[in-house]
Amino acid sequence: MERTGNCVLKILAYFSVFDYPLKKEEIKKFLDPSAEITSFDDALRHLETERYIFKIDDFYLLQDDENLVKRRCDGNFRAEQLLPKAIKIGRFLSKFPYVRGIGISGGLSKMYAHENADFDFFIITKTDRLWIARTFMHLYKKLTFLAGKQHYHCMNYYLDEKALKLKDQNIYTAVEAITLLPVSGKGIHDFFAANSWVSEWFADYSSVTNDRSIPKGSSWFKKIIEWLLNNKMGNRIDNYLMKVTTRRWKKKEEQKKLNYEGKEMSLVTGKHFAWSNPDSFQEKIVGLYNKKVNEIRNRKPEHIRPATISFGEK
Repeated sequence: MERTGNCVLKILAYFSVFDYPLKKEEIKKFLDPSAEITSFDDALRHLETERYIFKIDDFYLLQDDENLVKRRCDGNFRAEQLLPKAIKIGRFLSKFPYVRGIGISGGLSKMYAHENADFDFFIITKTDRLWIARTFMHLYKKLTFLAGKQHYHCMNYYLDEKALKLKDQNIYTAVEAITLLPVSGKGIHDFFAANSWVSEWFADYSSVTNDRSIPKGSSWFKKIIEWLLNNKMGNRIDNYLMKVTTRRWKKKEEQKKLNYEGKEMSLVTGKHFAWSNPDSFQEKIVGLYNKKVNEIRNRKPEHIRPATISFGEK
């Protein structure tokens, strides 16, 4: 039971970084493989009795704060209203050249949306054509600014078929992988398969990913562009676009330019990947998570022995 309780604390600590309480079934989804599911209910009762955690309505959290539950419920309601629109946009984006998979990530993938929510899209492209795909998609995004809809088209994370396995393997990337909502394309299933390491963090990973069926996206525009660029000229164009984009973003970082949320702009780039990392977001989340873990240890050291908990990197 002790190990199961530690696993519960681990995931509640992570989601407390986002002020996001969890239901019992949600906690089960994120349990470490070492947790004993037969002792899960007993572990929850013990943690609640000892006031490590609190239960408000159907939600468990580290703070006795009803406002966090209300905040979550309001965010869930907004997400239910917005998700169909995000799926529709994602399927449209799947029709761009060389796109092989579209998924919804970020808050909406966890069924939460704040008042000015973005639609964050995770994109898989054909090998060696990521930069052509990204350029077409971001040229389109420039048009969305005219209608004030740019926040519905946040194409933040690109991988091509040669780089599907995530290099950063930590609790942040594991949660993002298991909560990714497939929208279109076989590339998303290939991504799930390439990141089987997530099952070392969350036992439920395989069952969650196997249940998802997704349609393919195609269009005449996509077919024509790919027919024209499936050659050496396409290779040269892709390399050129990577160099131009990387150089432009490095200049933005040097000038410490801010995005519309007031965060310093940053783009991590390579031949087979490109993702936005404003204000070193991933590193900050992992740092805040580790801080939460230390707070739990310091609050009740007589019950939680640090040596028995493995909250950080696997």
